[in-house]
This record gives sequence, structure tokens and C-alpha cells, in this order.
Amino acid sequence: MDLRKLKTLIDLVADSGIAELEITEGDGKVRIVKFSQTVAVAAPAPAPAPVPAAPAAAVAEPAAPEPQGHAVKAPMVGTFYRAPNPNSPAFVEVGQAVKEGDPLCIIEAMKLLNEIEADKSGTVQQILVENGEPVEYGQPLFIIA
Repeated sequence: MDLRKLKTLIDLVADSGIAELEITEGDGKVRIVKFSQTVAVAAPAPAPAPVPAAPAAAVAEPAAPEPQGHAVKAPMVGTFYRAPNPNSPAFVEVGQAVKEGDPLCIIEAMKLLNEIEADKSGTVQQILVENGEPVEYGQPLFIIA
């Protein structure tokens, strides 16, 4: 895809009400995603050329241990906030006991602030997302045990 066509697509996304555009042309693929007032362009890198098999065995790194406990997952795509506003304390901290229905965070989606509540009682073991980071649907946010 030539740069003029790509620039036209970026401008189209920036000026329209759409949040995401994905185009496949031949064996190339371009995905343009609009966050707030900025436009991000992501294109996968071309597949590396095959490498001849080496006689040495590859050493696999051990996988990170899975968090133990109940994962509270994002019910939507948006921006994660730990507090109701920048001057307020966070809703919860690691080690804090929560009851089902207690507010844990806010996810901003399409200029709407959505309060996310605990779906289980317990103690917050981990906060898996940093304040202000974008989150995806189904992404684990907290571990409650």
C-alpha cells in the first residue's frame, strides 16, 4: 500500500466518527485505531525468512506463574483509571479487603465513565493494569483471593 493511500485512510479515520479501520490488500494488512484525539497505525512486520535448522536445542524460558485467585476482567474496551478523578485516592489498593459490588476502578469508553465493581468478595492480591492504560475486553484487571 502506498503512503498517499495510507495518509488518506488515516485522515479518514481522524475526521470521522469511526474508531477503528482494518484493510487487507494482497498479503499486507493495515489497522488504524483512533484513541481520543490521536490516531495510531499498526501494521504487522513481514514474516521472517525461514532459517535452516540448527543442531543446538533451543532453551525455553520458564513461563511466568499464573496469578492465583479470581480475575476481575474488563467488561469493555477503554481507558483504565484507578480513581474517580486525578485528585482522589484510588478505589482500592493491594491487600485491601473488598465485598462484592464495591467499586474497583473506572473504565472510560466513548467519553463515558463506567464504574467497575468487584464481582467477588475477598482481598485484592494484584492490580494488573497501570492508571491511564488502555484495556481490551476480557483483559484481567485485578486478582482477588
